Amino acid sequence: DDRFSDFQNFLQPRLEEAYRVLKPTGSFFLHIDYREVHYVKVQLDQIFSRPSFINEIIWAYDYGGRSKSRWSPKHDNILWYAKDPKNYTYNYDAIDRIPYMAPGLVGPEKAARGKTPTDFWWNTIVSPNGKEKTGYPTQKPLAILRRIVTVHSNSGDELLDFFAGSGS
Repeated sequence: DDRFSDFQNFLQPRLEEAYRVLKPTGSFFLHIDYREVHYVKVQLDQIFSRPSFINEIIWAYDYGGRSKSRWSPKHDNILWYAKDPKNYTYNYDAIDRIPYMAPGLVGPEKAARGKTPTDFWWNTIVSPNGKEKTGYPTQKPLAILRRIVTVHSNSGDELLDFFAGSGS
């Protein structure tokens, strides 16, 4: 059960340790939902410094029940911090391209090549019945992790996942 009486105090030593072991050109990513993201971002700003915040990525999906009393939350947040905001790995040419929503507006050559994603990533959740599913409730799809690892690390780099990909 992913419930803690004091989630921030649970995370604090892990976030501090992540900062400590991160190499000077390293990046840190934290996947969190809408209920906690604002609290945790303040914690990370204090540990990494506000200039070290590079992006907030919205991972949007469309699976599960629908609320009849509010807008159904169908996204999670991924916070990206760099230990050194002037020197981090970002392999632009390694970004997987996605189709244009209106390919007729950009011409056939550009439409065929596709575009690089923005900070809004549309990717379904791990199928509850799929072979990728491990049973961990906040498991990320391999496509999300693959994008982060491919763009933000180089061959031979060491990666640390404090929560083992939340089951991925």
